[in-house]
Amino acid sequence: MNRRQMLAAIGAVGLSVCFHSPSALAADAAPEVVAGYLAAWNAHDSAKAASYFADDVTYYDASVGTPVNGKDAARSGVVDNFLNAVPDAVWTMKGDPIVAGDRVSFEWQFSGTNTGAWSDGTAATGKSFKIDGASIFVVKDGKIAAQSDYYDALGFYKQLGLM
Repeated sequence: MNRRQMLAAIGAVGLSVCFHSPSALAADAAPEVVAGYLAAWNAHDSAKAASYFADDVTYYDASVGTPVNGKDAARSGVVDNFLNAVPDAVWTMKGDPIVAGDRVSFEWQFSGTNTGAWSDGTAATGKSFKIDGASIFVVKDGKIAAQSDYYDALGFYKQLGLM
């Protein structure tokens, strides 16, 4: 490569860095943010999982129908609730996620044994379960701004012996 070609190549790389938008860089990180969050759940580390939430995160569980708003509420109302009730929980991504800009979606399987009480006062059943579902995440500025979960709640309750 001659000197002129090398300077042109360096200039092209420099321009691409200058004009690459920060939001595009953040969107590129969305799958890694979600993967880290999933790993924190599987490590049973609610503090680490909650560290991936934006302060104003919205967590929507379709089976509940009412969103949980804010990092602290999502940690205590969702992450802590599940990890306390199911201390051996395993959340497995099925296949590769679908990524579109700042959105990450994937199908999953969630399994474990209900050996702890639920935050609503429902006693542990001691029963194992395995449910399939799907989640949609919105990642902004390297944090989860929204999470929506969809799964068969009736099947879940039946496996736990609650219905």
